[in-house]
Amino acid sequence: MSINRRQFLKLASVSTILGVGSAAAITSISRSGLEASQSSPDPKGLKAKRWGFVVDVSKLKTEEDYQKCIDACHNIHNVPTLKNPKHEIKWIWKDDYEHTFPNMAEDKIMNKELQEKNFLLFCNHCANPACVRVCPTQATFKRKSDGIVMQDMHRCIGCRFCMAACPFGARSFNYVDPRKDNAIKVENKEFPTRMIGVVEKCTACYERLAVGKQPACAEASDGAIVFGDLEDPKSEVRRLIAEKYTIRRKPELGTQPGIYYVIGGGEHV
Repeated sequence: MSINRRQFLKLASVSTILGVGSAAAITSISRSGLEASQSSPDPKGLKAKRWGFVVDVSKLKTEEDYQKCIDACHNIHNVPTLKNPKHEIKWIWKDDYEHTFPNMAEDKIMNKELQEKNFLLFCNHCANPACVRVCPTQATFKRKSDGIVMQDMHRCIGCRFCMAACPFGARSFNYVDPRKDNAIKVENKEFPTRMIGVVEKCTACYERLAVGKQPACAEASDGAIVFGDLEDPKSEVRRLIAEKYTIRRKPELGTQPGIYYVIGGGEHV
């Protein structure tokens, strides 16, 4: 897809007015290889009508349980570790019950153990993503083939409209160059690094799915994160959703998140 000069100048103007991402705006606007794998798919590649996650918080018992999922994702995707917390880049992280489910946190008579739990958070790959609707350059888009909400850093002009639209805070902006100051401890040469002035986020390990691998967080979670086809009634994610009590974040907003959290079990299923 290409844009004409008038469209380009309009986008560059918006970026300049906002004071962010103007350098990124003059880089390549052509769509990167994010969908290229679909044109020549690996026969081992995993396919689904709509990918989704089920996170069983009862299986995340220790700090190490959370951290190994976070490390698995961040290490292979060259997510930098920056000293200033205001510049933090995060694809997957943990947070408490109050911040994860703010619409339910006011109910003080809920299960105390649940209210004291932490939850793994990442892009919800919504069926109706608000971020896609507001992106002026289509840098963020939903793949028609499997519902993954992608982020093309080459098309991103750093306007941060997507960050404002996302109700889950699932996106990070590169305020500083993540390639400098050894912010990436051990670079994975098979995955691109990013640059200052662009937005990034979880992309459901599209690159691993293309070669038949599960998302890194699911693979590292020892069964706490189950990944599968939400549209397949016979999939493991559908079985868990049918048998367990699950909730999603902010369903009242209508974005239809693709992450379900198991918060019940045993005699209550």
